[in-house]
Amino acid sequence: MDHSSRYVVIGAGAVGASIAAELHRAGVETLLVARGAQLAALRDTGLRYVRPEATHQLRIPVAAGPDEVELTENDVLVLATKSTDTTSAVRDWAWRPVKRADGGTGLAATDLPLVTLQNGLDNERTALRSFAQVIGGVVWIPATYVVPGEVVNHADPVPAVLFLGRFPDAPSPVAERVAAGLRAGGFTVHVVADITAHKAAKLLGNLVNTLDALYRPSALRDAAVARLRAEAKAVYAAAGIVPATPDQSGFGVAEIASHPRAGNSTRQSLTRAAEPETDYLDGEIVLLGRLHGVPVPATAAIQARLHRAVAEGTPAGSLDDTDLELIFERPPVLISAEDVYRRAAEPDPPVLLDVRWALGDLDGEKHYRDGHLPGAVYVDLDTELAGPHTPGAGRHPLPPLRQLQAAARRWGISAGTTVVVYDNSGGLAAARAWWLLRWGGVADVRLLDGGLAAWRAAGYAEASGSARPRPAGTVVLDGGHLPVLTADEAAALPRTGTLLDARAAERYRGEVEPVDPRAGHIPGAISRPTGENLRAGVPYFKSVDELRERFAGLPGPVGVYCGSGVTAAHQIAALAVAGIDAALYPGSWSAWSSDSDRPVATGDQP
Repeated sequence: MDHSSRYVVIGAGAVGASIAAELHRAGVETLLVARGAQLAALRDTGLRYVRPEATHQLRIPVAAGPDEVELTENDVLVLATKSTDTTSAVRDWAWRPVKRADGGTGLAATDLPLVTLQNGLDNERTALRSFAQVIGGVVWIPATYVVPGEVVNHADPVPAVLFLGRFPDAPSPVAERVAAGLRAGGFTVHVVADITAHKAAKLLGNLVNTLDALYRPSALRDAAVARLRAEAKAVYAAAGIVPATPDQSGFGVAEIASHPRAGNSTRQSLTRAAEPETDYLDGEIVLLGRLHGVPVPATAAIQARLHRAVAEGTPAGSLDDTDLELIFERPPVLISAEDVYRRAAEPDPPVLLDVRWALGDLDGEKHYRDGHLPGAVYVDLDTELAGPHTPGAGRHPLPPLRQLQAAARRWGISAGTTVVVYDNSGGLAAARAWWLLRWGGVADVRLLDGGLAAWRAAGYAEASGSARPRPAGTVVLDGGHLPVLTADEAAALPRTGTLLDARAAERYRGEVEPVDPRAGHIPGAISRPTGENLRAGVPYFKSVDELRERFAGLPGPVGVYCGSGVTAAHQIAALAVAGIDAALYPGSWSAWSSDSDRPVATGDQP
């Protein structure tokens, strides 16, 4: 197989037509298989192929299906249909006769390689039921097909970046030969031995597709994408799938003034009233979650919402946050003492973590042994919820992920476990555990509203001493499920969004500084003391409406810091109750003030 091979591209949508167009322009023999209005347009006027540098009118050889094609042993079949059409396409092409050079006749399924340039994880398995040589493919291409006879490819400087590899995963000389022909068309092609891992990584990226097809851009939509990806990572961990980190160098997107981008493939399908492939994107995560016992409520809800939109004829991109809030509930932040008491008696009770800690108080564990919620495990903030001190990292750096995972397993946390954290200070310490576990990938972590005081006020019994150890958990933490800021990002944030200082107002103003090297605040930061998240005189969070009023009007992305990254987590929890997503600057003022090159502001103005 060399450059004399013919590439039979099955599927003339954005991907398939772009692949065929570039191969055709490069003089590589190409046949494009199309159907419906696209087939009629290609036969009538050819393909109008729009690229950033020019528009090309191409007469690519075209066929309606295998009945119009005589296959030879030099052919390469490239499957570029939607994943919804894979089964029928494989059935149509697998058992077609292939003319051999020796005069004999073979079969496509045994004699020809099939390249799957498709999203999702299911296509290769489907193809392998029939084809002996399956080359899995991942394609990075910002192409659009909305108008029959026209495809717009915004990729720049190369027309697409492709990853190819034998399925199942293994080195493959056939993949190398296929890649050589595609490179002749100007594509950047990486041949990899772990194509499944690359397809898994691409699927994480594709989880934005359904949301983009339905909803206008917003902070809530961004949060929804993050939640879908968090569910997918939990599913991958349970399924033993480790996504690759693909080399995307050379991949870029250029604007074309005459043809603004029309969104991703799912949005394009909704625009054309074509069947979208959500069942092989979101639906793939839902399937894996059900197979491996991992809850994926958000992903299932989004999959169902798209099918409803198709049935109702909802225009692409026409829905807003009001609809998204109805079907995409945010993870709950707070839980009442009554609910904890009720759930503690259920067959699968939550893991209870007691995070008794206060600055300058070294007796947290003693307080725990004096009285705690029955079954609660004591968690030491300084040693289990913080990493070792390193220069420039602040007083409570984030713990290494391996350390956090080991602690979480020791506490009894597994995939799907509900965790309740509490303290005796209105959640100011427990919020650190809430944030870290959420950041690590535990989906259901709640703060006991009112903490130990609420438990006592309800009249429930306490235990003393140390709790009996729970069976070790099996949770896998991978980090990155909640956003963080570096010092440079915190410095830049006030120009585009809001940076909140969660310390007491007098520390913000620089009037006092009991712990850190310099007094004052990060220039541009706004004072919002954490203590004001609580009701006056009691350790309960303010109501949702009160917190929304407290944080009303904050522009752009929101970030939070405090003294050492502990009470800032409480602020992030309060913002989450109000429906606002925020990033944590983990080093906070302790790291910032230790760096003499960082500027300091004082007074009551940012």
